[in-house]
Amino acid sequence: MMINGLRTVKYPVSDLDKAKSWYTEVFGTAPYFDQPFYVGFAIAGFELGLVPDGEPGTAGCCAYWGVDNIEAEVERIAGLGASVHAAIQDVGEGIKVAELADPFGNLLGLIYNPLFKVADVR
Repeated sequence: MMINGLRTVKYPVSDLDKAKSWYTEVFGTAPYFDQPFYVGFAIAGFELGLVPDGEPGTAGCCAYWGVDNIEAEVERIAGLGASVHAAIQDVGEGIKVAELADPFGNLLGLIYNPLFKVADVR
């Protein structure tokens, strides 16, 4: 057996319609799967899923979405209603991370990683 890498990240939300609208704006794409029990977005070959009636929170794990310009993306997403949970931090080797709290109480991680090789994704 071999783990084939990240496929889906789920975020619990209390208001599915508001969350769907907000994430549509953040990622610039409409969901490809839209049902009352689950909304799925295809994001660069991976999936962001919204599940209703969940318990949002910042205490669990945080998935980091790759960006080319972390400063611009933090500013843009904060302008859409997120708050900065952890400011941009250089963690070494040119890699930068930040965490934003979405309007629903979940963490949305961003990462700029110049060492990441998209060819390694399978």
